[in-house]
Amino acid sequence: MFSAAVIFFTSLLRGVNFAPEIINYKVMLYTNLKHLESAADLKKAISENENVMVICGRMGPMCIPVYGIAEELEDEYKHVKFYDMEFDNPEAHIIRSLPEVRGFMGIPFTIYYKDGKVVKATSSIQTREQVTAILDKEFSTTVNA
Repeated sequence: MFSAAVIFFTSLLRGVNFAPEIINYKVMLYTNLKHLESAADLKKAISENENVMVICGRMGPMCIPVYGIAEELEDEYKHVKFYDMEFDNPEAHIIRSLPEVRGFMGIPFTIYYKDGKVVKATSSIQTREQVTAILDKEFSTTVNA
C-alpha cells in the first residue's frame, strides 16, 4: 500500500497521468499461511473450523516472526487452522474493532477463535513458547479412553 501511495502522490506532484491499476493496488502478505481478504472470509473460516488463529499484521519486524511461528506450527497443530489478514485492508475492521483488541498498541493482532468466539487476543511480537502455551490452553485436544 505504501508503495502505491508513493507512486500515486509522486505522479500527482509531477503532473503525470498514472495508470488506473495503481489505484486498485492490492497488498498481499508474503506468508505461506492461508490469506483472509475479507470480513466474509473470516466469518466463513471461524464458522467452518472449531479452532482458528488469525494473525492480522503487516510485513514488518514485529509481525514476520509471528507468521513464521504459525507456519512452523501448522503441521504440529493439525486441529487448528492458521490464517493471516493484512492489517491495513479495510476489511480487517472486523478484527481491529473487536473489544478484545481495544487498547492494543502494537501489531500484529493475533486472535484465537474457538467455536466462532474469541477466546484470546494478543498484540505485538510473540515467542513460539507464548503461542504454543495459548494454543495448548485454548485448543487442547482431549483423548477419550
